Amino acid sequence: MQAASRESYRVANEHLATYARGAQPDAVVATADDLLAVAGLLRREPRLRRALSEPARSGADRAALLGDMLRGKIDAGALDLLATLVSGRWSAPSELLDGAERLGVEALLASADAAGDLGEVEDELFRFGQVVAAEPTLAAALGDSRAPAEQRAVLARELLAGKARPVTVRLVEVALSGFGGRSLTGGLTRLVELVGERRDRQIAYVTVAAPLTEDEEHRLGARLAAIYGREVSVKQTVDPEILGGASVRVGSDLYDGTVLRRLNETRNALAKR
Repeated sequence: MQAASRESYRVANEHLATYARGAQPDAVVATADDLLAVAGLLRREPRLRRALSEPARSGADRAALLGDMLRGKIDAGALDLLATLVSGRWSAPSELLDGAERLGVEALLASADAAGDLGEVEDELFRFGQVVAAEPTLAAALGDSRAPAEQRAVLARELLAGKARPVTVRLVEVALSGFGGRSLTGGLTRLVELVGERRDRQIAYVTVAAPLTEDEEHRLGARLAAIYGREVSVKQTVDPEILGGASVRVGSDLYDGTVLRRLNETRNALAKR
């Protein structure tokens, strides 16, 4: 997002935080569902996106237009949050869509936070991503944007039945809809990061040839926390093909200490002789 859009989103997100502190988690989930439903409407209706982000209109006019359309159709709390969102300045209609979608996600995370479930939601999202990555047929079925989104959502709900919290399932559905214009894998990764941000934790993606023990994971997390100045959630992927060592990605930083990398470097050096 550009600066004006970031500021408009920040104001709406602060409004959400105030609302969520005074509401029950179930009410916040209902609000999140309405926010995400409106985000879906904005995705399908480019003319509406443009009308609700038109800089020639005052913020009050844009909020009134939204109210005329949605009053009585969605939760009053969601309408109030959306009115705050559209009354801000948006650099592009697509950024208003991103803001509405992100606000719905943050509402889901606020409900999980209030219920004390954020850590579990983070782990469930990551594990689902691991399952999808390990099964190419499943990844193709869930990631096929030509298939109806609801059909893919039904498949995801069946896979997660009894294995994940309702908020996690709802977040997976957001990823399936193309969260922020991302692929399914990209959407899940970004959602894990957003959970981490809400927990004030950095996410470290670690690829190893054999699973780390609990003690090894703890020591790695502590070492990374010392580097980044905040707690770190370590997310393991086991890949025997790297032969040994580990690859660690934290944000845009990559530390590749795998045996495979060292072998490839040796082969390249020999080939240049």
